[in-house]
Amino acid sequence: MPWLFLLLAIGAFVVALNSSSVPIVAICLIAALAGMVMWIMGLLAQRVGNSSRSDVMLIDPQELRRLREQAEARRHDATPAAQASGEPPTQ
Repeated sequence: MPWLFLLLAIGAFVVALNSSSVPIVAICLIAALAGMVMWIMGLLAQRVGNSSRSDVMLIDPQELRRLREQAEARRHDATPAAQASGEPPTQ
């Protein structure tokens, strides 16, 4: 969508360059400036939208606590097996 604003701004510049009427040139230059600003703002909005994280990917505190407990239980279960085989415990 932002590229459409760029094309409209270029079209307004072309009309302004080919026109002999001062009011039309002024209107076209204002329209071209507005199109360029909207193009830049659209590109920035796309960049921010692409780099933001989704709320779906966030973990609630209960799920985080459950995952920590599972990791601690796995670590606790792996430590006696590693000591019995003579391997140093991994961290």
